Amino acid sequence: MFQRISNLIKGFLSLFISGIEKQNPEALLEAEKEHLREQIAKYNQGLASHAALCENLMAQVKNEETQERDLKAKTTANLRAGNNDIAGQYALQLQTVQGQLDDNRKALEQAEATYKQLTQARDVAITEAKAKLDTLKRGIDDLKVQRAMAELSEMASGMVSQIGGSGDTLDRLTEMVQDERNKAAGKARVARDTLDTSGVQMKGAEQSALAEQALADFAAKEGIPLETKTGSTQPSTDSAPKVMGPTTETPESSQ
Repeated sequence: MFQRISNLIKGFLSLFISGIEKQNPEALLEAEKEHLREQIAKYNQGLASHAALCENLMAQVKNEETQERDLKAKTTANLRAGNNDIAGQYALQLQTVQGQLDDNRKALEQAEATYKQLTQARDVAITEAKAKLDTLKRGIDDLKVQRAMAELSEMASGMVSQIGGSGDTLDRLTEMVQDERNKAAGKARVARDTLDTSGVQMKGAEQSALAEQALADFAAKEGIPLETKTGSTQPSTDSAPKVMGPTTETPESSQ
């Protein structure tokens, strides 16, 4: 029973964590980068230990090669001098050193090959991991764009729905504005019809007649011909010929 409860709690925690990861994939990406850096650091530590082993083997090989040359020289010298017992002891040591040298050379060769393989494997793993991280980063960027577009689309859809739902209100407001406009136009027409413009027209005609008379008087006074509205020239008053009254003929003139 306790195992089932534990599994249930783990399941809830897993769902909760999965939800957080989906909502914030960038945090998961950064965590994976940090994990990769830690793995690379540990791997490099192992490579460093292996490289130290290679260096120790190289040092042993060099030391044993020096011992081999020294023992060969001593064995040869004592053998030529007739010291067979001493030469035999040096020859026995030489065999031991040569056996160790062969083993260490093989071990060094294998260690060097292993080091190269491990280094190559590390480089390949890092390259693949970086490629996956770059792909994931591009995917996250595209995810952001898609989420933003989805949010904008949802907002636009909601605005269209709200505007469509308020169509009745807009129609009623349009009718109200039209009614008020018609009422205002009707009031303006009634005010215009009830306005008495006869006095205004009479005053306007009177002012026009006075202006024409004043202009005619001015033209007559200055001796300037005045053109009438029909285009004929009206002579001034002073230059006009005087009209003579009827005359009676005398008997002398008739003769």
